Amino acid sequence: MSQSGDSTHEVAPITFYYASGSPFSWKVWLALEHKRLAYIPWQLSFDAGDLRAPGYANINPRRRVPVIVDDGFTLYESAAIIDYLEDRHAGSGDPLWPREVRQRALARRVAAEAAAYVHQQVNTLVVQLLSPAAAGPEAALVAGARAQLALELELIALAVSGPFIAGDMPSAADYALYPLLALLGRIDARLPGQDLQSLLPERLRAWMANVADLAYFERTYPPHWKA
Repeated sequence: MSQSGDSTHEVAPITFYYASGSPFSWKVWLALEHKRLAYIPWQLSFDAGDLRAPGYANINPRRRVPVIVDDGFTLYESAAIIDYLEDRHAGSGDPLWPREVRQRALARRVAAEAAAYVHQQVNTLVVQLLSPAAAGPEAALVAGARAQLALELELIALAVSGPFIAGDMPSAADYALYPLLALLGRIDARLPGQDLQSLLPERLRAWMANVADLAYFERTYPPHWKA
């Protein structure tokens, strides 16, 4: 069981099903810490087939992560989980979205861009470079994903309005984007020479450092990346 901060009221621990290295799991993990909620992390393994186990379909029929179970209520899809945590546990921790209406709109926009555009290109790179077919990665797909990702990151860098995406405080937008971009460093670490982090504009490099400096960041870092 993990609990951070001094939550203002006692709540039953949330069961949090995740997979190490899953960017959508990491997004929710950061949000749980941000809200200072008590939770029980339940790690699942892609390689061991945990998500294909018959019992897991009862938790998430889509057989994906993350999933939370809060006081008997089961919820999957990371964006829905983020909004649920904000609504259900409004009095705990800090708000996941900025209070000011335009900052909130900006944060929601960037979170949507991360899910709709950045994830598509990063996922292509992960599949092609870390889990290639027997014939190896397809050079054209890798090159196309790199080029499109560079364009997406230049656009998103324009949105960063302070130490964090929506100003002085972290929000769900930071948690939506950071885990995806951290995968670029993971690929570089495992495949020296790819140099995917060179695609990051300087503003995003500084922003990533700010996220990594959050007091609870280390508790959410993918366990198998620490090896």
